[in-house]
Amino acid sequence: MKIIICGAGQVGWHIARHLSGERNDVTIIDTNAELIRRATDALDVQGVTGFASHPDVLDRAGARDADLIIAATHSDEVNMVTCQVAHSVFQVPRKIARLRAPAYLDAIWSDLYRTDHLPIDVVISPEREVARAAIQRLSAPSTFDAETFLEGRLHLLGILLDPDSPVLNTPLRQLNEMFTSLSAIVAGVRRGGRLFAPEPGDQLFEGDQVYVFTRTEDVPRTLEIFGKPAAKQESVVIIGAGHVGLAVAQALEARAERVRVKLIERSRARAEDAADALNRTIVLNGDGLSAELLEEAAVPRADAVLAITDDDKTNILAAVRAKQAGAKLAISLVNDPTLMSLMEPLDIDAFINPRASTVSTILRHIRHGRVRDIYSIGDAEAEVIEAQVLSTSPIAGRLLRDIEFPEGALVGAVQKAGRVVKPIGDLRIEEGDLVVIFALTSDVPEVERLLQVSIDFF
Repeated sequence: MKIIICGAGQVGWHIARHLSGERNDVTIIDTNAELIRRATDALDVQGVTGFASHPDVLDRAGARDADLIIAATHSDEVNMVTCQVAHSVFQVPRKIARLRAPAYLDAIWSDLYRTDHLPIDVVISPEREVARAAIQRLSAPSTFDAETFLEGRLHLLGILLDPDSPVLNTPLRQLNEMFTSLSAIVAGVRRGGRLFAPEPGDQLFEGDQVYVFTRTEDVPRTLEIFGKPAAKQESVVIIGAGHVGLAVAQALEARAERVRVKLIERSRARAEDAADALNRTIVLNGDGLSAELLEEAAVPRADAVLAITDDDKTNILAAVRAKQAGAKLAISLVNDPTLMSLMEPLDIDAFINPRASTVSTILRHIRHGRVRDIYSIGDAEAEVIEAQVLSTSPIAGRLLRDIEFPEGALVGAVQKAGRVVKPIGDLRIEEGDLVVIFALTSDVPEVERLLQVSIDFF
Protein backbone atom coordinates (compact mmCIF):
# COMPACT_ATOMS: atom_id res chain seq x y z
CA MET A 1 0.00 0.00 0.00
CA LYS A 2 1.11 3.55 -0.73
CA ILE A 3 1.01 5.63 2.47
CA ILE A 4 2.00 9.26 3.04
CA ILE A 5 2.81 10.42 6.57
CA CYS A 6 2.87 14.17 7.20
CA GLY A 7 5.09 15.08 10.14
CA ALA A 8 8.38 13.40 11.05
CA GLY A 9 8.14 14.02 14.80
CA GLN A 10 7.90 11.19 17.32
CA VAL A 11 4.42 10.06 16.24
CA GLY A 12 5.10 10.28 12.51
CA TRP A 13 8.48 8.57 12.84
CA HIS A 14 7.12 5.64 14.84
CA ILE A 15 4.10 5.21 12.55
CA ALA A 16 6.53 5.15 9.62
CA ARG A 17 8.63 2.53 11.42
CA HIS A 18 5.59 0.31 11.96
CA LEU A 19 4.19 0.60 8.45
CA SER A 20 7.47 0.42 6.51
CA GLY A 21 8.31 -2.74 8.48
CA GLU A 22 5.15 -4.29 7.06
CA ARG A 23 6.38 -3.82 3.50
CA ASN A 24 4.22 -0.79 2.72
CA ASP A 25 5.43 1.97 0.38
CA VAL A 26 5.84 4.83 2.87
CA THR A 27 6.74 8.47 2.17
CA ILE A 28 7.19 10.94 5.01
CA ILE A 29 6.89 14.75 4.70
CA ASP A 30 8.26 17.43 7.03
CA THR A 31 9.54 21.00 6.80
CA ASN A 32 12.60 19.99 8.84
CA ALA A 33 15.21 18.52 6.48
CA GLU A 34 17.15 17.02 9.40
CA LEU A 35 14.13 15.03 10.58
CA ILE A 36 13.59 13.77 7.04
CA ARG A 37 17.25 12.74 6.81
CA ARG A 38 17.00 10.89 10.13
CA ALA A 39 13.88 9.03 8.97
CA THR A 40 15.27 8.03 5.57
CA ASP A 41 18.58 6.92 7.10
CA ALA A 42 16.97 4.75 9.77
CA LEU A 43 13.86 3.47 7.98
CA ASP A 44 12.90 2.00 4.63
CA VAL A 45 10.96 5.13 3.65
CA GLN A 46 11.16 7.96 1.15
CA GLY A 47 11.34 11.56 2.36
CA VAL A 48 10.10 14.88 1.04
CA THR A 49 11.01 18.23 2.61
CA GLY A 50 8.27 20.87 2.50
CA PHE A 51 4.84 21.93 3.76
CA ALA A 52 2.49 18.94 3.79
CA SER A 53 -0.53 21.10 2.93
CA HIS A 54 1.02 22.38 -0.33
CA PRO A 55 -0.28 20.54 -3.42
CA ASP A 56 3.14 20.47 -5.10
CA VAL A 57 4.70 18.85 -2.01
CA LEU A 58 1.97 16.21 -1.85
CA ASP A 59 2.42 15.62 -5.57
CA ARG A 60 6.16 15.02 -5.07
CA ALA A 61 5.29 12.61 -2.27
CA GLY A 62 3.17 10.53 -4.64
CA ALA A 63 -0.33 11.60 -3.56
CA ARG A 64 -1.78 10.82 -7.02
CA ASP A 65 -1.60 7.09 -6.33
CA ALA A 66 -1.65 7.12 -2.50
CA ASP A 67 -4.07 4.86 -0.63
CA LEU A 68 -3.82 6.62 2.71
CA ILE A 69 -2.57 9.90 4.15
CA ILE A 70 -1.85 10.43 7.86
CA ALA A 71 -1.62 14.13 8.80
CA ALA A 72 0.30 14.23 12.08
CA THR A 73 2.13 17.57 12.01
CA HIS A 74 2.15 19.85 15.07
CA SER A 75 -0.50 22.13 13.54
CA ASP A 76 -4.20 21.19 13.58
CA GLU A 77 -4.89 23.60 10.73
CA VAL A 78 -2.11 22.18 8.55
CA ASN A 79 -3.43 18.67 9.20
CA MET A 80 -6.97 19.67 8.20
CA VAL A 81 -5.90 21.52 5.04
CA THR A 82 -3.63 18.61 4.10
CA CYS A 83 -6.61 16.23 4.20
CA GLN A 84 -8.69 18.68 2.17
CA VAL A 85 -6.01 19.00 -0.53
CA ALA A 86 -5.43 15.23 -0.54
CA HIS A 87 -9.16 14.71 -1.12
CA SER A 88 -9.97 17.54 -3.54
CA VAL A 89 -6.84 17.47 -5.70
CA PHE A 90 -5.57 13.90 -5.47
CA GLN A 91 -8.68 11.87 -4.46
CA VAL A 92 -6.78 10.00 -1.74
CA PRO A 93 -9.30 7.36 -0.52
CA ARG A 94 -8.58 7.50 3.23
CA LYS A 95 -7.40 10.38 5.40
CA ILE A 96 -6.44 10.46 9.10
CA ALA A 97 -5.77 13.72 10.95
CA ARG A 98 -4.32 14.36 14.39
CA LEU A 99 -6.16 17.27 16.05
CA ARG A 100 -5.34 18.73 19.47
CA ALA A 101 -7.54 21.77 20.10
CA PRO A 102 -10.69 20.88 22.09
CA ALA A 103 -12.70 23.33 19.97
CA TYR A 104 -12.21 21.04 16.95
CA LEU A 105 -13.17 17.93 18.91
CA ASP A 106 -16.51 18.94 20.41
CA ALA A 107 -19.20 16.51 19.32
CA ILE A 108 -21.54 19.33 18.27
CA TRP A 109 -19.12 20.16 15.43
CA SER A 110 -18.72 16.58 14.19
CA ASP A 111 -20.44 17.45 10.89
CA LEU A 112 -17.39 19.55 10.08
CA TYR A 113 -15.53 16.39 9.01
CA ARG A 114 -18.07 15.17 6.45
CA THR A 115 -16.82 14.57 2.91
CA ASP A 116 -18.57 17.69 1.60
CA HIS A 117 -16.99 19.85 4.33
CA LEU A 118 -13.56 18.81 5.65
CA PRO A 119 -13.05 15.26 4.29
CA ILE A 120 -11.34 13.59 7.26
CA ASP A 121 -12.21 9.93 7.75
CA VAL A 122 -10.64 9.53 11.20
CA VAL A 123 -9.81 12.22 13.77
CA ILE A 124 -7.17 11.31 16.35
CA SER A 125 -6.87 13.34 19.56
CA PRO A 126 -3.59 12.69 21.42
CA GLU A 127 -4.81 14.54 24.50
CA ARG A 128 -7.95 12.42 24.78
CA GLU A 129 -5.93 9.24 24.26
CA VAL A 130 -3.44 10.25 26.94
CA ALA A 131 -6.22 11.20 29.36
CA ARG A 132 -7.80 7.79 28.77
CA ALA A 133 -4.42 6.14 29.42
CA ALA A 134 -4.09 8.10 32.69
CA ILE A 135 -7.50 6.90 33.85
CA GLN A 136 -6.48 3.33 32.93
CA ARG A 137 -3.40 3.66 35.14
CA LEU A 138 -5.52 4.85 38.05
CA SER A 139 -7.91 1.92 37.60
CA ALA A 140 -5.01 -0.45 38.32
CA PRO A 141 -2.75 1.68 40.53
CA SER A 142 -0.21 -1.02 41.38
CA THR A 143 0.66 -1.66 37.73
CA PHE A 144 3.13 0.13 35.46
CA ASP A 145 0.96 -0.44 32.39
CA ALA A 146 -2.74 -1.13 31.86
CA GLU A 147 -5.10 -1.48 28.89
CA THR A 148 -8.48 -3.07 28.19
CA PHE A 149 -9.70 -5.21 25.29
CA LEU A 150 -12.89 -7.00 24.22
CA GLU A 151 -15.00 -3.95 25.09
CA GLY A 152 -13.67 -3.83 28.65
CA ARG A 153 -14.04 -7.55 29.40
CA LEU A 154 -10.28 -8.22 29.32
CA HIS A 155 -7.42 -6.35 31.02
CA LEU A 156 -3.73 -6.30 30.19
CA LEU A 157 -1.73 -5.50 33.34
CA GLY A 158 1.96 -4.63 33.47
CA ILE A 159 3.27 -5.80 36.87
CA LEU A 160 6.74 -5.39 38.37
CA LEU A 161 7.55 -8.42 40.55
CA ASP A 162 8.73 -7.41 44.03
CA PRO A 163 10.93 -9.58 46.32
CA ASP A 164 7.84 -10.78 48.24
CA SER A 165 5.73 -11.65 45.19
CA PRO A 166 4.05 -15.07 45.71
CA VAL A 167 4.76 -16.15 42.11
CA LEU A 168 8.57 -15.93 42.22
CA ASN A 169 10.50 -19.01 41.06
CA THR A 170 7.28 -20.71 39.99
CA PRO A 171 7.08 -22.23 36.47
CA LEU A 172 4.18 -20.73 34.55
CA ARG A 173 2.74 -24.18 33.91
CA GLN A 174 2.58 -24.79 37.66
CA LEU A 175 1.04 -21.36 38.20
CA ASN A 176 -1.86 -22.31 35.93
CA GLU A 177 -2.28 -25.61 37.81
CA MET A 178 -2.34 -23.82 41.19
CA PHE A 179 -5.07 -21.36 40.12
CA THR A 180 -7.16 -23.34 37.64
CA SER A 181 -10.20 -21.07 37.92
CA LEU A 182 -8.16 -17.92 37.35
CA SER A 183 -8.08 -16.58 33.81
CA ALA A 184 -4.65 -14.92 34.17
CA ILE A 185 -2.18 -15.55 31.34
CA VAL A 186 1.41 -14.25 31.43
CA ALA A 187 1.96 -13.19 27.82
CA GLY A 188 5.20 -11.22 28.02
CA VAL A 189 8.19 -10.86 30.34
CA ARG A 190 10.80 -8.10 30.28
CA ARG A 191 14.03 -9.20 31.95
CA GLY A 192 17.36 -7.42 31.75
CA GLY A 193 15.87 -4.94 29.29
CA ARG A 194 14.71 -7.68 26.86
CA LEU A 195 11.04 -8.46 26.23
CA PHE A 196 10.09 -12.04 25.33
CA ALA A 197 7.05 -14.32 25.15
CA PRO A 198 7.56 -16.98 27.88
CA GLU A 199 7.30 -20.77 27.55
CA PRO A 200 5.17 -22.84 29.99
CA GLY A 201 8.31 -24.04 31.80
CA ASP A 202 9.76 -20.56 32.32
CA GLN A 203 9.97 -19.18 35.86
CA LEU A 204 9.39 -15.63 37.07
CA PHE A 205 12.04 -13.79 39.08
CA GLU A 206 12.34 -10.69 41.23
CA GLY A 207 12.55 -7.55 39.08
CA ASP A 208 10.76 -9.09 36.10
CA GLN A 209 8.21 -6.87 34.39
CA VAL A 210 5.36 -9.14 33.35
CA TYR A 211 2.39 -8.47 31.09
CA VAL A 212 -0.66 -10.40 32.28
CA PHE A 213 -4.04 -10.88 30.61
CA THR A 214 -7.00 -11.35 32.95
CA ARG A 215 -10.76 -11.00 32.85
CA THR A 216 -12.14 -7.81 34.36
CA GLU A 217 -13.80 -9.63 37.24
CA ASP A 218 -10.48 -11.34 38.09
CA VAL A 219 -8.33 -8.17 38.22
CA PRO A 220 -8.32 -7.82 42.06
CA ARG A 221 -7.45 -11.50 42.58
CA THR A 222 -4.78 -11.43 39.84
CA LEU A 223 -3.10 -8.41 41.41
CA GLU A 224 -3.15 -10.13 44.80
CA ILE A 225 -1.61 -13.34 43.44
CA PHE A 226 1.19 -11.34 41.81
CA GLY A 227 1.82 -9.46 45.06
CA LYS A 228 0.00 -6.24 44.20
CA PRO A 229 -3.17 -5.94 46.31
CA ALA A 230 -5.76 -3.62 44.79
CA ALA A 231 -5.97 -0.18 46.37
CA LYS A 232 -8.92 2.17 46.28
CA GLN A 233 -8.28 5.66 44.90
CA GLU A 234 -9.95 8.26 47.12
CA SER A 235 -7.50 11.19 46.86
CA VAL A 236 -5.75 12.21 43.62
CA VAL A 237 -3.46 15.17 42.91
CA ILE A 238 -2.92 16.24 39.28
CA ILE A 239 0.04 18.44 38.33
CA GLY A 240 -0.65 20.27 35.08
CA ALA A 241 -3.95 21.77 33.93
CA GLY A 242 -3.43 21.52 30.19
CA HIS A 243 -5.81 19.64 27.92
CA VAL A 244 -4.74 16.29 29.41
CA GLY A 245 -4.87 17.34 33.07
CA LEU A 246 -8.25 19.00 32.63
CA ALA A 247 -9.67 15.93 30.84
CA VAL A 248 -8.45 13.62 33.62
CA ALA A 249 -9.95 15.85 36.33
CA GLN A 250 -13.28 15.94 34.48
CA ALA A 251 -13.24 12.14 34.10
CA LEU A 252 -12.58 11.71 37.83
CA GLU A 253 -15.42 14.10 38.67
CA ALA A 254 -17.73 12.02 36.49
CA ARG A 255 -16.98 8.77 38.33
CA ALA A 256 -19.78 7.22 40.34
CA GLU A 257 -17.49 6.76 43.35
CA ARG A 258 -16.44 10.04 44.92
CA VAL A 259 -12.76 10.98 44.40
CA ARG A 260 -11.17 14.03 46.04
CA VAL A 261 -9.16 15.78 43.32
CA LYS A 262 -6.70 18.66 43.56
CA LEU A 263 -5.20 20.23 40.44
CA ILE A 264 -1.94 22.25 40.46
CA GLU A 265 -1.18 24.62 37.57
CA ARG A 266 1.69 27.09 37.25
CA SER A 267 -0.04 29.43 34.76
CA ARG A 268 -2.57 31.66 36.49
CA ALA A 269 -4.72 32.05 33.38
CA ARG A 270 -4.84 28.33 32.79
CA ALA A 271 -5.59 27.68 36.46
CA GLU A 272 -8.52 30.10 36.31
CA ASP A 273 -9.86 28.42 33.16
CA ALA A 274 -9.62 25.02 34.86
CA ALA A 275 -11.41 26.30 37.96
CA ASP A 276 -14.26 27.56 35.77
CA ALA A 277 -14.51 24.23 33.91
CA LEU A 278 -14.51 21.99 37.00
CA ASN A 279 -17.11 21.58 39.72
CA ARG A 280 -15.64 19.68 42.67
CA THR A 281 -11.91 19.85 41.94
CA ILE A 282 -9.76 22.21 44.02
CA VAL A 283 -7.44 24.17 41.69
CA LEU A 284 -4.18 25.56 43.09
CA ASN A 285 -2.07 28.10 41.20
CA GLY A 286 1.66 27.54 41.67
CA ASP A 287 4.75 25.49 40.87
CA GLY A 288 4.18 21.72 41.02
CA LEU A 289 7.81 21.30 42.11
CA SER A 290 7.32 23.48 45.21
CA ALA A 291 7.52 21.44 48.42
CA GLU A 292 5.27 23.97 50.17
CA LEU A 293 2.58 23.74 47.48
CA LEU A 294 2.73 19.94 47.44
CA GLU A 295 2.16 20.00 51.20
CA GLU A 296 -0.77 22.39 50.76
CA ALA A 297 -2.24 20.00 48.17
CA ALA A 298 -1.94 17.15 50.71
CA VAL A 299 0.39 15.17 48.43
CA PRO A 300 1.92 13.26 51.39
CA ARG A 301 -1.53 11.74 52.06
CA ALA A 302 -2.57 11.30 48.42
CA ASP A 303 -3.43 7.90 47.00
CA ALA A 304 -2.04 8.96 43.61
CA VAL A 305 -0.18 11.88 42.02
CA LEU A 306 -0.26 12.37 38.25
CA ALA A 307 2.45 14.65 36.81
CA ILE A 308 1.08 15.43 33.34
CA THR A 309 2.45 18.80 32.28
CA ASP A 310 3.85 19.32 28.77
CA ASP A 311 7.45 19.05 30.00
CA ASP A 312 9.02 15.60 30.60
CA LYS A 313 11.66 16.77 33.07
CA THR A 314 9.09 18.65 35.16
CA ASN A 315 6.91 15.55 35.25
CA ILE A 316 9.76 13.28 36.33
CA LEU A 317 10.98 15.66 39.05
CA ALA A 318 7.44 16.28 40.32
CA ALA A 319 6.77 12.53 40.51
CA VAL A 320 10.02 11.94 42.39
CA ARG A 321 9.26 14.77 44.83
CA ALA A 322 5.72 13.46 45.36
CA LYS A 323 7.01 9.97 46.23
CA GLN A 324 9.59 11.44 48.59
CA ALA A 325 6.82 13.44 50.25
CA GLY A 326 4.86 10.25 50.93
CA ALA A 327 2.42 9.81 48.02
CA LYS A 328 1.40 6.17 47.62
CA LEU A 329 1.55 6.24 43.82
CA ALA A 330 3.32 8.53 41.34
CA ILE A 331 2.60 8.49 37.60
CA SER A 332 4.59 10.58 35.12
CA LEU A 333 3.80 11.62 31.55
CA VAL A 334 6.94 11.01 29.44
CA ASN A 335 7.20 11.82 25.73
CA ASP A 336 10.87 10.93 25.28
CA PRO A 337 11.19 7.10 25.18
CA THR A 338 14.87 7.31 26.21
CA LEU A 339 13.78 8.61 29.63
CA MET A 340 11.51 5.65 30.40
CA SER A 341 14.38 3.55 31.74
CA LEU A 342 14.71 6.10 34.57
CA MET A 343 11.28 5.33 36.00
CA GLU A 344 12.26 2.34 38.13
CA PRO A 345 15.56 3.75 39.54
CA LEU A 346 13.72 6.97 40.46
CA ASP A 347 10.91 5.02 42.19
CA ILE A 348 8.24 6.35 39.82
CA ASP A 349 5.47 3.77 39.79
CA ALA A 350 4.18 4.14 36.24
CA PHE A 351 4.52 6.29 33.16
CA ILE A 352 2.22 7.37 30.36
CA ASN A 353 3.65 7.48 26.85
CA PRO A 354 1.61 9.84 24.61
CA ARG A 355 3.40 8.67 21.51
CA ALA A 356 2.53 5.02 22.14
CA SER A 357 -1.12 5.92 22.83
CA THR A 358 -1.41 7.90 19.58
CA VAL A 359 0.46 5.30 17.51
CA SER A 360 -1.78 2.54 18.86
CA THR A 361 -4.89 4.52 17.94
CA ILE A 362 -3.68 5.27 14.41
CA LEU A 363 -2.75 1.62 13.81
CA ARG A 364 -6.17 0.57 15.09
CA HIS A 365 -7.84 2.65 12.39
CA ILE A 366 -5.42 1.66 9.65
CA ARG A 367 -5.89 -2.04 10.18
CA HIS A 368 -9.55 -1.57 9.58
CA GLY A 369 -12.43 -4.03 9.92
CA ARG A 370 -10.73 -7.32 10.75
CA VAL A 371 -8.49 -5.91 13.47
CA ARG A 372 -10.61 -4.32 16.19
CA ASP A 373 -7.89 -2.99 18.48
CA ILE A 374 -4.11 -2.61 18.73
CA TYR A 375 -1.95 -1.61 21.67
CA SER A 376 1.75 -0.81 21.27
CA ILE A 377 3.95 -1.97 24.15
CA GLY A 378 7.12 -0.24 25.29
CA ASP A 379 9.22 1.40 22.62
CA ALA A 380 7.41 -0.51 19.84
CA GLU A 381 8.76 -3.77 21.32
CA ALA A 382 5.49 -5.64 20.90
CA GLU A 383 1.84 -5.26 19.97
CA VAL A 384 -1.36 -6.63 21.38
CA ILE A 385 -3.79 -7.33 18.55
CA GLU A 386 -7.52 -7.90 19.00
CA ALA A 387 -9.05 -9.38 15.85
CA GLN A 388 -12.08 -11.28 14.62
CA VAL A 389 -11.51 -14.69 13.08
CA LEU A 390 -12.64 -14.90 9.46
CA SER A 391 -13.94 -18.02 7.74
CA THR A 392 -10.93 -17.89 5.41
CA SER A 393 -8.39 -17.49 8.22
CA PRO A 394 -5.82 -20.31 8.51
CA ILE A 395 -6.67 -20.65 12.21
CA ALA A 396 -10.47 -21.05 11.76
CA GLY A 397 -11.73 -24.49 12.76
CA ARG A 398 -8.43 -25.56 14.34
CA LEU A 399 -7.48 -26.39 17.93
CA LEU A 400 -5.18 -23.85 19.57
CA ARG A 401 -2.49 -26.48 20.12
CA ASP A 402 -2.37 -27.20 16.38
CA ILE A 403 -1.91 -23.59 15.27
CA GLU A 404 1.71 -22.71 14.46
CA PHE A 405 2.01 -19.30 16.05
CA PRO A 406 5.46 -17.69 15.80
CA GLU A 407 7.77 -18.05 18.80
CA GLY A 408 7.21 -14.47 19.94
CA ALA A 409 3.40 -14.65 19.91
CA LEU A 410 0.97 -15.87 22.56
CA VAL A 411 -2.84 -15.92 22.70
CA GLY A 412 -4.07 -14.02 25.75
CA ALA A 413 -7.82 -14.65 25.49
CA VAL A 414 -10.59 -15.80 23.18
CA GLN A 415 -14.14 -14.48 23.19
CA LYS A 416 -16.94 -16.79 22.04
CA ALA A 417 -20.51 -15.48 21.82
CA GLY A 418 -19.73 -12.65 24.22
CA ARG A 419 -17.98 -14.87 26.79
CA VAL A 420 -14.23 -14.59 27.48
CA VAL A 421 -12.63 -18.02 27.76
CA LYS A 422 -9.14 -19.14 28.74
CA PRO A 423 -7.00 -20.10 25.72
CA ILE A 424 -6.21 -23.74 26.51
CA GLY A 425 -4.77 -26.20 24.00
CA ASP A 426 -7.96 -28.07 23.14
CA LEU A 427 -9.99 -24.89 22.53
CA ARG A 428 -11.23 -24.77 18.94
CA ILE A 429 -11.00 -21.40 17.19
CA GLU A 430 -14.10 -20.77 15.07
CA GLU A 431 -15.31 -18.18 12.61
CA GLY A 432 -16.58 -15.09 14.45
CA ASP A 433 -14.45 -15.66 17.55
CA LEU A 434 -12.46 -12.70 18.86
CA VAL A 435 -8.84 -13.41 19.70
CA VAL A 436 -6.38 -11.23 21.62
CA ILE A 437 -2.76 -11.96 20.77
CA PHE A 438 0.48 -10.65 22.29
CA ALA A 439 3.20 -10.53 19.61
CA LEU A 440 6.74 -9.23 19.52
CA THR A 441 7.06 -6.63 16.77
CA SER A 442 9.15 -8.92 14.55
CA ASP A 443 6.36 -11.53 14.64
CA VAL A 444 3.43 -9.19 13.94
CA PRO A 445 3.46 -9.82 10.15
CA GLU A 446 3.20 -13.59 10.68
CA VAL A 447 0.35 -13.14 13.18
CA GLU A 448 -1.47 -10.96 10.66
CA ARG A 449 -0.98 -13.64 8.02
CA LEU A 450 -2.60 -16.20 10.33
CA LEU A 451 -5.51 -13.83 10.82
CA GLN A 452 -5.50 -12.82 7.14
CA VAL A 453 -5.32 -9.21 8.22
CA SER A 454 -4.44 -6.53 5.71
CA ILE A 455 -4.90 -2.79 5.58
CA ASP A 456 -8.45 -2.24 4.38
CA PHE A 457 -9.50 1.12 3.05
CA PHE A 458 -13.00 0.29 1.96
